[in-house]
Amino acid sequence: MATFVLGISAFYHDSAACLLRDGVIVAAAQEERFTRKKHDADFPSNAVAYCLEQAGIVAKDLDFVAFYDKPILKFHRLLETYLAYAPRGIRSFKNALPVWVSSKLHMRRELAKRLGCRPKHRFVFPEHHESHAASAFYPSPFEDAAVITMDGVGEWATTSVGVGEGSSLRLTHEIRFPHSLGLLYSAFTYYCGFKVNSGEYKLMGLAPYGEPIYEKLIRDHLIDLRDDGSYRLDLSYFDYCVGLQMTSPKFHALFGSGPRRPETQLEQRHMDLAASIQKVTEDVMLRTARHAHAISGKKNLCLAGGVALNCVGNGVILREGPFEKIWIQPAAGDAGGAMGAAFFVWHKLLGNSRTVGVIDAQRGSLLGPRYEPAEIRAFLDSQGAVYEECTSEEQLADRVAQLIEEENVIGWFQGPMEFGPRALGSRSIIGDARSSKMQSVMNLKIKFRESFRPFAPIVLREDASEYFEIAPQHESPYMLIVAPVRDNKRKQVDDSAKGLDKLKQLRSVIPAVTHVDFSARLQTVDDQRNPRLARLMRRWKQRTGCPVLINTSFNVRGEPIVCTPQDAHRCFVGTEMDVLVLENFVVCRAAQKNMPTVDREKYLATFQLD
Repeated sequence: MATFVLGISAFYHDSAACLLRDGVIVAAAQEERFTRKKHDADFPSNAVAYCLEQAGIVAKDLDFVAFYDKPILKFHRLLETYLAYAPRGIRSFKNALPVWVSSKLHMRRELAKRLGCRPKHRFVFPEHHESHAASAFYPSPFEDAAVITMDGVGEWATTSVGVGEGSSLRLTHEIRFPHSLGLLYSAFTYYCGFKVNSGEYKLMGLAPYGEPIYEKLIRDHLIDLRDDGSYRLDLSYFDYCVGLQMTSPKFHALFGSGPRRPETQLEQRHMDLAASIQKVTEDVMLRTARHAHAISGKKNLCLAGGVALNCVGNGVILREGPFEKIWIQPAAGDAGGAMGAAFFVWHKLLGNSRTVGVIDAQRGSLLGPRYEPAEIRAFLDSQGAVYEECTSEEQLADRVAQLIEEENVIGWFQGPMEFGPRALGSRSIIGDARSSKMQSVMNLKIKFRESFRPFAPIVLREDASEYFEIAPQHESPYMLIVAPVRDNKRKQVDDSAKGLDKLKQLRSVIPAVTHVDFSARLQTVDDQRNPRLARLMRRWKQRTGCPVLINTSFNVRGEPIVCTPQDAHRCFVGTEMDVLVLENFVVCRAAQKNMPTVDREKYLATFQLD
């Protein structure tokens, strides 16, 4: 009889579910993709139903259900924090207490109610950073590795360091709340006018437009950083302990004003602040990695936790750190905790051995729903869509490559949906990286987002080191490494340009994916993880001599990445996207008979801006 373990993350941020059958991933998905509510934190009913359906079972067939943290321990931390800062924070405490008393403190009962039954054996509650660490190490392609997890906060831990060997995983060192690199970065996210827990990647993208002129101020006043990566924050500059806002009046006085209001004009100081905190964050990450190497003696490193989504910092660790190889959990944030909790049960609790493959066990992180051609054809017919049907893989690759060469923006919907925040060539918008206008076109006409936001390149793995400063033995299959563009692919620019004026300069032979500091957040594409995308890219290379394309997530600002053909078609109709490719069906906007006028405001009103 097979053993089924369901992992769940819920009720805090990015709810998700992951199902293992005898230690092999059956399916994994985030709830937001089904509900269309970004970062949906409710119980992942739809994601659970999808996972069970993929396995052909019902909830009563589950042997174990693992929740990704310990709610009682988290409540102890919240209670101790409120008491330490009383009477400040009483309003936040009064709001939080009823939710905890009614449901979160009774998580077994709550999970049983939501699932409709209890598992055959038991509910399991790993600690938050144990779930992150398990998600980093157990699916990795390494027999043994150092493990680092960094985030805002779990129960108490904010940074953990440990080691994985075979099926053994132990965390040996930690930094505890309220000292947190994740919360420090989120404080600057908030201060610069972006939304905490979703706008951190905007801050990272903004950093290259500035200069780190506030770095010394941060080091002198906010953080006491040691050589081993350990640190303490001066908490008088922050307000997150009382749950009202991230920064205090003392923080505002230090940097000369209050927080930027969301959606207002970005100033050079915000860019400089972003550059400064990014530089400090990279330093903390690199020092922590060096310490993990020193205490573990391992040649490989696994990373998870929200800070591991800082792909610039990851690139620094890869290039300047002591490890030969690193592997980062594609769903590094809370969603990945669902997978980690399930692996924790299978390997650590039940003691089952691991089988390590040449590549990782996450199958390109393409673990979500997929849709059959017959289903897609029926939907397109119901919409009165005019479409071409490609009858072979070669025909599809050639037709789409031709459309990209004509500078069309392509909505690319193929195979299983990605698990994690990055579009990896399954629910992607793709275009010509050589185009000088493609970044602004995609940002303003398709994504409806800020003009400064960079786009990522996808590149055939065998060609990555020709275009980017990444060693041939390294890869970045999950778009979690930033690497510089090679010098011989760059163009001369005016170094006197400041701030957003840098956007006007063509910086390389692939300008649409070259950020203003000559960096790129690359994804390497190979035949094992995504054969259809690799085939398209080889055809693109044959036609143009270039192995690089733009890849951005198939959504608009404030919207989760599309899940269904209906989601994709709605996004296609609601934006100025030129072509929609649903599996082997090609829908060109120009060929449609009754295409409505794009109403940007109406479409955006469907979603909550982030």
